[in-house]
Amino acid sequence: MGVLGVMVSTALAVVVVLGITFLVALRVGKQAVIDVTWGLGFVAIAVTAFVVTDGQGDSLRRWLALLLTAAWGVRLATHIYRRSRGKGEDPRYEAMLARADGNPDAYALMHIYLPQGVIMWFVSLPVQVAMVVRGGLGWVLWAGVAVWAVGFVFESVGDLQLTRFRDDPSNKGKVLDTGLWHYTRHPNYFGDASVWTGLFLVAASAWPGVLTILSPAVMVWNLYGGTGKKLLEKDIGNRRPEYAEYVRRTSGFFPLPPKRVR
Repeated sequence: MGVLGVMVSTALAVVVVLGITFLVALRVGKQAVIDVTWGLGFVAIAVTAFVVTDGQGDSLRRWLALLLTAAWGVRLATHIYRRSRGKGEDPRYEAMLARADGNPDAYALMHIYLPQGVIMWFVSLPVQVAMVVRGGLGWVLWAGVAVWAVGFVFESVGDLQLTRFRDDPSNKGKVLDTGLWHYTRHPNYFGDASVWTGLFLVAASAWPGVLTILSPAVMVWNLYGGTGKKLLEKDIGNRRPEYAEYVRRTSGFFPLPPKRVR
């Protein structure tokens, strides 16, 4: 099976995963369950690509693409599930569904599931291509693994630090500015971007993996200027007065030493 066949197979996997997610969302009464599926969807894509390309590509690259994607996806899904368990609908989806003109379920399919499915499939192209390319098992591949590892640490540790901060009632209304959050306002988003840049390098270490460069670019843009950092900071200053000062001294994305503010 060539790259085109892999792409078709993984697209079908995305449809199945999101279809099941939609049915679960109808049963529990909230569309926020798709946030848990986000990480698991990438795992399903990696597993599907790995299975349908059996006997192709380089074994090392194939296993790296599978295991690195699975580790990232399972950890993220577990984290989001624990964070959202027992809670109602996410305010983002409430606002979106409030604009529905007609059936809100049909609106959710078109405006939540379809865009996320397309982005999920497109961002995962480096993983799909990594399953079939051959050669180039050199420094670019291992640089990709290193970048992925940095991103995984930032995302995992950042999420853990934020969870512990939020679990302490004395921190209500305050801003987390210690640990990784001392150097970037979004260590989890920076980590996510690094993970997918690393996976791109794993694929780009052999031709034509480099052609998937738009996939990590879309992920980085989404995290920085789309539904990630930009959307999150839209009104957070209204809920946490200290955040404006935090913004002035702390990098918005890339980890940097904090600025001195008078």
